[in-house]
Amino acid sequence: MLRLGVNIDHVATLRQARYRGFDNGEPCPIDAVRQVEAAGAHGITAHLREDRRHILDRDIWGIREALQTRLNFEMANTPEMIDIALRLKPEAVCLVPENRAEVTTEGGLDVAGQVDAIAAAAATLGQAGIEVSLFIDPDPVQIEATAATGSPFIELHTGAYAEGYSDETKRAAELERLAKVAKQAKSLGLGVNAGHGLNYENTRGIFAVPHLNELNIGHSIVSRAVTVGLGQAVREMLELMEGYPQAE
Repeated sequence: MLRLGVNIDHVATLRQARYRGFDNGEPCPIDAVRQVEAAGAHGITAHLREDRRHILDRDIWGIREALQTRLNFEMANTPEMIDIALRLKPEAVCLVPENRAEVTTEGGLDVAGQVDAIAAAAATLGQAGIEVSLFIDPDPVQIEATAATGSPFIELHTGAYAEGYSDETKRAAELERLAKVAKQAKSLGLGVNAGHGLNYENTRGIFAVPHLNELNIGHSIVSRAVTVGLGQAVREMLELMEGYPQAE
């Protein structure tokens, strides 16, 4: 079964637009966690950024306490975040790049350029019983580098696929690229997740990519929730993901 991890960052983004600097406000990410889980999602993804632009420290600890499924903690590879992860003890950590100027994560991690640093982080987190994945572009060099770090999972950055979806030629090319590296990752013993830019129109196209375990989807689900409610938005996405032919 292809699992769904719901990224709730943009619930906090909406709150911060009105309540930045306040001790509370709406909507509440922890309420969102409860609704997402009740609708059948397999896990929650949340990114505690260094600049705390959406998810705050109090949110991540509240999520950890309320969670009934599993927490995928997105974070930069910094001493501060490693320390938080070791105390938080999420089921999984996804290491991602961060750029203070970006609205959302715009590209994959350059694993090949920092193999030793990422290997050290992966070893520290792995020894604490935390599953580690690396958010990377569908690039064979980055797949090889990930295997060299000892990280057990990758999360394929599907942004180029999502952005090129309306162009049949670009869509086909990106799916071919994603499928090729997914097979490469599988051959190296890596588990494969995917996410970024996936929505209610393009998610079923990802069925062309083999060996996927989990999709992490956030903005589209939170956006859909404005009109149909969060629980219904999650259920609709789960329905779209049914029948993935190569799930493992």
